[in-house]
Amino acid sequence: MLMKTARRILAATLLACVACAVPAHGSVIDYVKIPDKEFRWELKQKNETAEGTVYELEMVSQVWQGITWKHQLQVFLPKDMKPGANMFLYNQGGKANVASTAFGMDMAKKMGTPVAILYGIPNQPLLDGKVEDALIAETFVRYLNTKDPSWPLLFPMTKSLVRAMDALQEFARKEWKVEIRHFIVSGGSKRGWTTWLTGASDARVKAIAPMVIDTLNMKEQMDHQLRSYGKYSDMIRDYTARGLVPMPNTEDAQKLWKMVDPYFYRDTLKMPKLIVNGANDPYWTVDALNLYWDGLADPKWVLYVPNAGHNLVQKVAGKTDRSRVDNTLAIFSKNQAFDKAMPKLTWKHDDNGGKLRLTINSDTKPVAGRVWIALAPTKDFRSKTWVDQPMTVRGDTAFADVTQPADGCLAFFGELEFVQDGLSYYLSTQMRVVDKNVK
Repeated sequence: MLMKTARRILAATLLACVACAVPAHGSVIDYVKIPDKEFRWELKQKNETAEGTVYELEMVSQVWQGITWKHQLQVFLPKDMKPGANMFLYNQGGKANVASTAFGMDMAKKMGTPVAILYGIPNQPLLDGKVEDALIAETFVRYLNTKDPSWPLLFPMTKSLVRAMDALQEFARKEWKVEIRHFIVSGGSKRGWTTWLTGASDARVKAIAPMVIDTLNMKEQMDHQLRSYGKYSDMIRDYTARGLVPMPNTEDAQKLWKMVDPYFYRDTLKMPKLIVNGANDPYWTVDALNLYWDGLADPKWVLYVPNAGHNLVQKVAGKTDRSRVDNTLAIFSKNQAFDKAMPKLTWKHDDNGGKLRLTINSDTKPVAGRVWIALAPTKDFRSKTWVDQPMTVRGDTAFADVTQPADGCLAFFGELEFVQDGLSYYLSTQMRVVDKNVK
């Protein structure tokens, strides 16, 4: 009798946990597994164009803190393309517009695979009109005040992508009679943050391409930012203003950052990774990647975009250009979808007769190699101009010597240029920073 009563109490407790959507262990992996009876989707429209078909889906991903999350979900299928087992899933905020729709179809044609764009990541404004980082910071504070592990906004953001994969699989079965088994997931900034956590949470994610979220190993990043700039970046003031940075020295605060920092999920992030960063991104230090690169499992690649900030739009001869990002993202995703190899790069930063030497080895011969160099009085390179210097390419090896600065600071990285399917794409090395202010 006591055993039956105990089982009934345990069952009731588990049902209550599901109803209130509170994960048992406080990880995003636990959170996304919690079922939500409000999940649903429907095909609202099917638009035939000269380039292909655009499907307009409407989805409810979940109810979070009593708020129903609704999303627009577009699917792009170029003309004469036969869907296969893979799909590229991009997540962003807001709603569809002319630019995002053009991006979706263009990427689908370049990748040779259907593309889906999930909007409304996160649903906003929420919690008294807050959006973006102010909204995330508010949910972090509410977690610290309530100890309710469902509060951090990155959790429902990640769950939205997991539910989008569910919806897209069902859609493909009904519309195309095809089983989508794998997804290549991407997004920028906090959507890049969400990309990392989605990769950690769902085995259907075959590869990830997080962009401009150069802050894994967050505690070390904030300490490094303070040392490099003398203060925290104004771009993260939503977190500094709420007392979240510097990280409070409390057990709950330490737990929070482990819950949301992708670096603590790195043992589950074994899939191929393309990390895309802007060399002039005002959010992060120029060499932030060095604090987490070695901790990530292979295979992994990095693309730095010189003279580009958080939007990854490169300034070239007075014009703006995103082809460096879009082409590299397209080739990476295409190769993952069709199980084709990416070039494998290794590199070494050392010194050569008083100069700074960079050597890159590649198992695929590049069409060109170059180093990008920026000078600054301090380690703050956010507003500085990057100039390129050619590398000597001999077979599968490229090398260059960079002259050390007389004073101040110098930052540089190498890149190799490749061509596939008529598209030029680029892969970079880690950044090296030399500080002549330190004697």
